[in-house]
Amino acid sequence: MTGFGRGEATVDQWKINVELSGVNRKQIDVSVNLPSALVELEGDLRRTVTESISRGRVTVRVNLEHTGNRAAELAFDEELARQYIEAAKTLSALGEIETRLTAADLFRAPGLFRLEDSEVDASDLRDTLLEAVGDGLNRLSEMQTQEGEHLRADLIARLNTIEEEARQIAELSPKVPAAHRENLMKRLRESGLEVDLDDDRVLKEIGLFADRCDISEELTRIDSHLAQFRTYLENDEPVGRSLDFLCQEFNRELNTIGSKANDADIAQGIVRSKTELEKIREQVQNVQ
Repeated sequence: MTGFGRGEATVDQWKINVELSGVNRKQIDVSVNLPSALVELEGDLRRTVTESISRGRVTVRVNLEHTGNRAAELAFDEELARQYIEAAKTLSALGEIETRLTAADLFRAPGLFRLEDSEVDASDLRDTLLEAVGDGLNRLSEMQTQEGEHLRADLIARLNTIEEEARQIAELSPKVPAAHRENLMKRLRESGLEVDLDDDRVLKEIGLFADRCDISEELTRIDSHLAQFRTYLENDEPVGRSLDFLCQEFNRELNTIGSKANDADIAQGIVRSKTELEKIREQVQNVQ
């Protein structure tokens, strides 16, 4: 589910700000942006995030700020400066031209000068970083919980629609064998053949079809899936993958009913149910 959370923690003269943003995705995907001084803590940060979030793409941005009075220091790479100077002399000799380097030229040379913040040991800031991340995750979770309540209400409404369609299909199912028997008898009469309508073979064929078009087991399983789905929706644990699996089972049962019943009215109920199921399936991708 989508959401945003911001966390903050301080220790000594250091302040860490963390921003977490989450968007929908079927699997878990964590993207981390850390300042260079904290790069070695990326593994701890990722574990903390994945322990709280099971699905979705989460982007984590971390900012490290020194709150003391100590100014940044200018770092100078003396060895690199010598290499620049030697390179200039070499070019001058090869090209038989005078190549002079000034201090201004060296300041423009990449990698020679850099500003460095006060030195920090990443291990000393580990707990502070994870505290800020935890704070941000709590706020992200609060936003996702609000979205989840709206999502749960929508899913329950669609489940109720499927349940009503299943109830109507159950009421229609007894007429299917009778309709088949009537159609079979009508065809036999219209064929002009002398066939005993009370022949055991005819009655056996009708009985076999009645058994093949029995959808009571599929309807029972749909009732079970509906109950299980509602139970999952009340669960505080991650249930997204379980709901996704149930959607597949719903679809399997609906296809079987449509194939076995071979009835126009039941087919319409199946189409309406599958329409709602497809919307449920799309929403389930947003559930952790």
